[in-house]
Amino acid sequence: MSSSEIFKRLKAGQPVAMDDPEYHQIGASVKQTHALLQKLNASENADEVRRWLSEIVGTEVDRSTTVFPPFHTNFGKFTRLGRNVFINHACSFLDLGGITVEDDVMIGPRVNITSETHPVQVSRRRTLVPGAVLIKRGAWIGVGATIMPGVTVGENAVVAAGAVVTADVSANTVVGGVPAKVIKHLE
Repeated sequence: MSSSEIFKRLKAGQPVAMDDPEYHQIGASVKQTHALLQKLNASENADEVRRWLSEIVGTEVDRSTTVFPPFHTNFGKFTRLGRNVFINHACSFLDLGGITVEDDVMIGPRVNITSETHPVQVSRRRTLVPGAVLIKRGAWIGVGATIMPGVTVGENAVVAAGAVVTADVSANTVVGGVPAKVIKHLE
């Protein structure tokens, strides 16, 4: 196996046990990301934040995208951000399963997006299970919402403050609650 094989498996959505011989590579990468996050979160202007975030995600973050620190991520390399994205302060992206945020998305403060989980069964719990998250164009994620692994939030959808999204959200709907349910259809 090549040194990047574990990341290829995660990106492909394959579960990885914590006793996997390559698992240590995740820890090493997380350590590098956290060092860069310290610089990002100490930044005093949007251009500097974008520069550090671009280094973390491994691709240039468009100038039209704004991220207010502090921002948290564990890996960063599997996060993709579109144009004209706004991410408010204190958001957390756990992206080992992949997080894509398309153009014109607004993300409120203290939003958690996680693309990774663990099985409920005790015998398998020490396994990382990736599930890509997709936030489609024009969506708005309200303050304190949580988006769980494998979820797609549809185009122009709204996730209400504090909602926990465990299933896909249709385009042009408003969802809220725990777990999130459709509250309203947008016209």
